[in-house]
Amino acid sequence: MGASVVILKGRGSRLQPSFYARTGSVTGDLLTLLHAPYTAWHLSYVIFGATMASELGWLRLCGTLAAFFFGTGVAAHALDEWHSRPLGTGLSDRALLTISGVGIAGAGVVTAFGVVWLSPWIVAWAAVGLLLMVGYTLEWHRLLHSDVGFAFAWGGFPVIVGYWAQAEGLAAAPLLLAAAATLLSLAQRALSTPARHVRREWHGARAVFEGDSGDETWDRVRLLATWELPLKLLGAAMVTLAASLLAMRA
Repeated sequence: MGASVVILKGRGSRLQPSFYARTGSVTGDLLTLLHAPYTAWHLSYVIFGATMASELGWLRLCGTLAAFFFGTGVAAHALDEWHSRPLGTGLSDRALLTISGVGIAGAGVVTAFGVVWLSPWIVAWAAVGLLLMVGYTLEWHRLLHSDVGFAFAWGGFPVIVGYWAQAEGLAAAPLLLAAAATLLSLAQRALSTPARHVRREWHGARAVFEGDSGDETWDRVRLLATWELPLKLLGAAMVTLAASLLAMRA
C-alpha cells in the first residue's frame, strides 16, 4: 500500500491565484487585493479581544476595526502585491503604492483620533502594528516574514489590541485567546501554503493513491478542495462567531 503524487506542469488551464480572486479587470483586481475572506477573518480577532472586556465601547471597537482594516486589509495587501506580485493583478506599481499610502494614512487618522480621545499609548500600539505589517510584507527579517510572524501579526496581535482598546490594560484571559488566534492563523497558513503552490505554480496536478483495492486519482480541483474548503469553513466560522459575540453584548 502506498501513495504517489504526479504533478503535471503545463497541462490544464491556469487558475485564479486564490479561490476568491477575480483578477482581469480594475474592479476585479481591487476586490481581489482586499483578500476579503481573510480580511474578515482577521478582523474577527479584534472583535474576539474586544468582547472579552467587562464593558464594550462600540465607538472604540469601530475605531480599532477601522485601524486594522486600513493597515492590514488595505495597506499590507497593496504593499505585498507591489513587492512580489503574488496575485498577478494589472494594477501599476504607482497605483499599489498609492493604495498602500491611503491605507496607512487612514490608520494614521484613526490613531490620531484615538490619541486625543483615548490614550497616548495608542501611538505605541500603532507603531508595533506598522512594524509587523511592513516587516512582514516587505520581508525585512526572516522572523517577521515567517509563519510565526504572520500568525502573531494577523492573529494574536489583533486580539491583544482589541482587548486593550476596551480595557486599557491586559489580562491572562485575552493573552490566552491571543495565543489561540495565533495557532488558528498557523493552521490557516498550513492550509493556504500548499493551496497557493498548486494554484500558482502548477497548471495541472493530480494525486494517485495506490491501495490494495485499486488506485484512486484526485484531480486538481479535488486536491485544492482538501485545503481550500477548510479555509472557507474556518473563515466563515470566525466571522459567525464574532457576530454571535457582538449580538451577545448588544
